Amino acid sequence: MSDHDHHFEMVPGLPGPLPQGERLLWQGSPSWWQLTSRAFRFGWLAVYFGLLAVWRAIAAIADGGGALDAAFAGGLMVVAGLAAAWVLVLIGWSSARATTYSITNRRVVISHGVALPLSVNLPFGMIESADLKTYSDGTGDISLSLNGDQHLAYLVLWPHARPWRFSKVEPMLRAVPGAVAIARILGSALTEADPAHAAAAGSVAREDAEV
Repeated sequence: MSDHDHHFEMVPGLPGPLPQGERLLWQGSPSWWQLTSRAFRFGWLAVYFGLLAVWRAIAAIADGGGALDAAFAGGLMVVAGLAAAWVLVLIGWSSARATTYSITNRRVVISHGVALPLSVNLPFGMIESADLKTYSDGTGDISLSLNGDQHLAYLVLWPHARPWRFSKVEPMLRAVPGAVAIARILGSALTEADPAHAAAAGSVAREDAEV
């Protein structure tokens, strides 16, 4: 038996070698900053600690303290907020760095996990439809609606799952740069694999823009 009788191509970011006939069409990772700000709610954290700092400063004045007391009380909250922000940025950066999205001519693969790496295989036969949401910075989210008999755990996928869809979890390629081009690649692959996926391909090709 020659080495060419069975050909498997190993591709980084995939759980195993590509079988014969399967081709990698696109592979990439989330934008770490957009993943941090949107999935991990960096903006909410900043607002929370900002309001907390103002409240502590006002409370210090109300208790009879002077401007120095107010500045000290508010400053403590600012320092705490900066520490929390640093931790959140580290988590977001690590999560993005540990994530690889792959699209082949047969499936979508989400490989992620910092402490416990895992891969979620989504053959095209599982995908009922796909939706694209773009942002003004060129990044976007591509969510995948699965067939009714398919069930995935939200916590296993998070943060690569569509927010608030707990009963019918939708895997998501999140905060990907050049999302429009990626959506076109996925739409074409879905249609090529099965013409019945034309509706799904049309859905992913339409942009739902958000600033």
